[in-house]
Amino acid sequence: MLCRRYDSGTLKNLLRFSGFRSPTFPPSCRSQNPPWVYTQVCCYVDVYMKWKKDSYYDSIEHIHQSIELKRIVCLKNCIAQGLDGCIPISDVSKRGLEFGIPINVARFLRLYPSIFEEFTGPQYNLPWFRLTPEAVEIDREEQRVCEEFKEDLRDRLRKFILMSKNRVLPLKIIQGMQWYLGLPDAFLHDPEGNLDKSFRVMDMGDGLRGLAVDSQERVLSVLQKNALKRGLDPGDSMEAIEFPLFPSKGVRMRKKIEAWSKEFQKMPYVSPYEDCSNLDPDSDVAEKRVVGVLHELLSLFVEHSAERKKLLCLKKYLGLPQKVHKAFERHPHVFYLSLRNKTCTAILKEAYNDKYAIERHPMLRVRQKYIKLMKQSAVILKKRRTNNLVVKSKNVKDLDLDYVEELELKKPESTL
Repeated sequence: MLCRRYDSGTLKNLLRFSGFRSPTFPPSCRSQNPPWVYTQVCCYVDVYMKWKKDSYYDSIEHIHQSIELKRIVCLKNCIAQGLDGCIPISDVSKRGLEFGIPINVARFLRLYPSIFEEFTGPQYNLPWFRLTPEAVEIDREEQRVCEEFKEDLRDRLRKFILMSKNRVLPLKIIQGMQWYLGLPDAFLHDPEGNLDKSFRVMDMGDGLRGLAVDSQERVLSVLQKNALKRGLDPGDSMEAIEFPLFPSKGVRMRKKIEAWSKEFQKMPYVSPYEDCSNLDPDSDVAEKRVVGVLHELLSLFVEHSAERKKLLCLKKYLGLPQKVHKAFERHPHVFYLSLRNKTCTAILKEAYNDKYAIERHPMLRVRQKYIKLMKQSAVILKKRRTNNLVVKSKNVKDLDLDYVEELELKKPESTL
């Protein structure tokens, strides 16, 4: 007797066409879980996409200058808070590790003369630093933006916390992401002035302080809001909201992976703000939820990008899997990984291909002005080097002439 072996897909089809029906239960015995709990399908999951460089995303200046700008802004804040808006180098010389500065702090300050002005202090001839008039003007604009858009900044922080498991995050985690969220350094130092009643500082145990959000209001993600504009119903938990795809030039998928990608888009969308405890971690629905969390997270940030290693620190708190980094590699039409500046930066493609899809962060314009001012430092330093070369050259010529004159005087007079 011959026995045929069937794969799981063939068996499912045979059961469906044979008229097999699952046992029915009275309404009182049925679970009230969301419908997507029962539609967790595993299809082609072993996806490997070869990374390909994209010059468009690698050339976005405010993304790749962000790390350097963060160091400059930290020092700028120290100087601005100093007495009369200036400080001696001794105030910051030993804080290089705190600011992430890999070189001597004084040397770093001198790299940006368009932002930091050096002068001799009143005592002991120590070098002091103050902000240039141009930097002072941008600093004032930054403070105006922070005050004017305080509600927007507060809302981004609220959404960031609401994506966490228990709607609470350690303060140290929030402080580590402040730069990406566009929050000022002192934003959390004054919770009464900057936060509303929905925020609550609490003890998380083991000496860990956390910031929680108490809110029953339903929050829609960026994808859900855009789906609502297109006439879809984001309240339907079976709605298969698709991720906008933006293929890079030269990136081609194998047919098997392309078929998997199309099926993946048809999976139900689970909002980052919904409970995901019932999800099978190995299902495509769970992976779509992970991609949705990363998409929403990057949409909250100033540059809609972040260092990948920073995002990996959020795994424990946002309910992300151990190998969350693979989500960036498996979905190259949604994210781009840039390897500039000897680091890996995750970029949300939609933000740079559809200007109406994601709201512009109010702090972005201010940072672009800082970067423009940073670039002027290279011109100033080049001019200084040129002037120094001219002065040295002139001094050398003067020395040569003096030497020639001395030789002429030392020559014995010729006899007639």
